Amino acid sequence: IRTTTVGLSTNDDGVWKCPPMGLETLKIDDFQLHASTMRRYGLGAHRGRLNIQAGLYDDDLYDGAWCAGRNDPLQWLEVDARRLTKFTGVITQGRSSLWSSDWVTSYKVFVSNDSHTWVTLKNGSQDLIFIGNKEKEIPVLNMFPVAAVARYIRVNPRSWFNRGSICMRVEILGCPMPDSQNYYHRRNEITTTDNLDFKHHSYKEMRHLMKVVNEMCPNITRIYNIGKSHSGQKLYAIEISDNPGEHEPGEPEFRYTAGSHGNEVLGRELLLLLMQFMCQEYLSGSPRIRHLVHETRIHLLPSVNPDGYDKALEVGSELSGWSLGRWSQDGVDIHHNFPDLNSILWEAETKKWIPRKMLNHHVPIPEWYQSKNSTVAAETRALVSWMEKIPFVLGGNLQGGELVVTFPYDRTRSQGVSREQTPTPDDHVFRWLAFSYASTHRLMTDARRRVCHTEDFAKEDGTINGASWHTAAGSMNDFSYLHTNCFELSMYVGCDKFPHESELAEEWENNRESLLVFMEQVHRGIKGIVWDMQGRGIANATIQVEGIGHDIRTAADGDYWRLLNPGEYSITVRAEGYSASSKVCEVGYDIGATRCDFTVSRTNLSRIKEIMERYNKQPIRQPLRPPCRLEIDGKR
Repeated sequence: IRTTTVGLSTNDDGVWKCPPMGLETLKIDDFQLHASTMRRYGLGAHRGRLNIQAGLYDDDLYDGAWCAGRNDPLQWLEVDARRLTKFTGVITQGRSSLWSSDWVTSYKVFVSNDSHTWVTLKNGSQDLIFIGNKEKEIPVLNMFPVAAVARYIRVNPRSWFNRGSICMRVEILGCPMPDSQNYYHRRNEITTTDNLDFKHHSYKEMRHLMKVVNEMCPNITRIYNIGKSHSGQKLYAIEISDNPGEHEPGEPEFRYTAGSHGNEVLGRELLLLLMQFMCQEYLSGSPRIRHLVHETRIHLLPSVNPDGYDKALEVGSELSGWSLGRWSQDGVDIHHNFPDLNSILWEAETKKWIPRKMLNHHVPIPEWYQSKNSTVAAETRALVSWMEKIPFVLGGNLQGGELVVTFPYDRTRSQGVSREQTPTPDDHVFRWLAFSYASTHRLMTDARRRVCHTEDFAKEDGTINGASWHTAAGSMNDFSYLHTNCFELSMYVGCDKFPHESELAEEWENNRESLLVFMEQVHRGIKGIVWDMQGRGIANATIQVEGIGHDIRTAADGDYWRLLNPGEYSITVRAEGYSASSKVCEVGYDIGATRCDFTVSRTNLSRIKEIMERYNKQPIRQPLRPPCRLEIDGKR
């Protein structure tokens, strides 16, 4: 065993020189974790990972910590690094559980090269006793005064909460020692060739990076803000298009958002990496990126909740726990802060009001939600205004803590049911969109990968209907579908909500292709313009697809985009004052929406109304003619 003095072991930015080994990110496999005893399999060593979450109920398979089978000072949790490693610190948590209170209050640390002979970390001649947790959720970091170079490390609990038992979740800080012969390490190493800024960015650094991208690619980018957070920070977005700042008729609008939960940081950094990547690839002449930029208006909003992010960033990637910074400054979960339009629509369907009294799309926002006294975050109001202003076709919001793509509906239709398949009329389209992201992600559909927490989403091809996972009213996804034309999905892009910045390059490789492929899906289905007989675009015309009980509307210039899977569809266009028009449109398998334009004529009734309005709604009076006189046999 070799030791070296490291002190706090930080660089100039306060980042630990030795990063987390990867218990939370699953880089450490289950077979590398061992324990003296376990209470049951669901509380085995493989569950002793920092921030791992238990299910709603304590069960035998997926529980929220390693828990020893006995409560005595002889218990230990062991990590096999599989190579010589410079260990510099330990982070601990208690057990994740709604029903139990278990945590370790002090512990020792042992290291070994062969797992037989162990050396205790000491302070001079005394064994080091590290202070553990005071409750079960807030992570506690202990840096070693002297780094230890070894292959194995054990955490040995010495005391624990007096009304609980020995349970803990752990992360180990360590730097692998150079070893070119270590096959296991080389096999699991992921590298990237992209020259991007792989680091965590503060709010100021984020603004600066967006400005740098704009200066590199001024002809295809524009920075703007959609509003302000509760504390007054602007919500910046960047537009990427061949005509920034302008909606081009026939060109679909796409959006990515991230950070509605401020502590789910990976999505924020992925969007900052994506804007850098697209700018660089465009300048280098990449045909794929150039085609995407020329044919799509792309909006990237990397930080919906900058106030929450600041809270998480202040304590750092491994110490923010599972929820610090999740909510807005005024305590609102932004992603589930939208009006519950599902209930309004479903009640109307039950009363058979559709389409006579209410439409099956563009469900209006209730008045109570728009009042100043309603509990609506400033960030949510800004998002709603943005979503109403721009005719988005497809969107994805990046979240964290899991590896899965969810699609609407997010709320169960049955009252009091927490999990239930609740499909939209466009379920087949949503399933394809979700699969397009999941199937091109490096890990989401890999059946061999370990589950993040309690759900094996790989069995479902890395996708799930939101309501069948857990019901949530007022989600951004459901609101977007029911109030606008935009189909919105949630991408949970990594098990670790706030990965150490040493993990960002690998996470970029995991998600890069998926981010691009999903954007390209905005060009699947049909598109066109609805004209009047004079060649003017008609706004707010309804586009109906036979057999699908959800319509969309045309934008201000009369253009529309309707996401559809391959097949033949009977499309009907209706607009107030115009005769309905129908035609069959075919969607192919290749990317590229089928053009399906319509020209509609005014109805006789609308012409009559127009003439009456021209005459101030008075009856139309024809000029009087002299009476007709007939001559019969020379007589008048």
